[in-house]
Amino acid sequence: MDDRPNHDHSAWEEVVLAARERARTRQAVMIERFGLSGDVRYEWSMDDARITWSRAGKVFLAGRLTVIGSVSIPRQSWLWSWANESLPPAALGEIERVRRFGEENGHPVLPWPGFDYHPELVAEARMVAASVLDAEGLWADSTDDVQLHFLVHDLDPVAG
Repeated sequence: MDDRPNHDHSAWEEVVLAARERARTRQAVMIERFGLSGDVRYEWSMDDARITWSRAGKVFLAGRLTVIGSVSIPRQSWLWSWANESLPPAALGEIERVRRFGEENGHPVLPWPGFDYHPELVAEARMVAASVLDAEGLWADSTDDVQLHFLVHDLDPVAG
């Protein structure tokens, strides 16, 4: 017998709506508070799950990263970080909590290891992950064939 909750699409929509509003507000506050626009550069490392921002060669902000997942451009598919065995453990943070939240609440997109790329569904999954893990913000980076999606936590100004 399967004792998992059935998917309730209206409940998912409520979760997404709340997560979207929370992410929008937090993202705007993060960008404004720390000046993350204009001539800002950033560097990240999955090995130590860190991101730093700099301006004119001086680091002014550091934070912790959690890799949410990735989009394979050639395959047009999403893969959750918890299902990606090639990622270093530090980069995963508490992403398993997102998978469990999906299982416990009948939101199948969260415990599926991957799915076909649909920009809106990826956006929803990212925002719900940010809400579940209480992230300060979202960040993304792209190469020729992959988009990486991150949560940003524990932002700390760096004295210059």
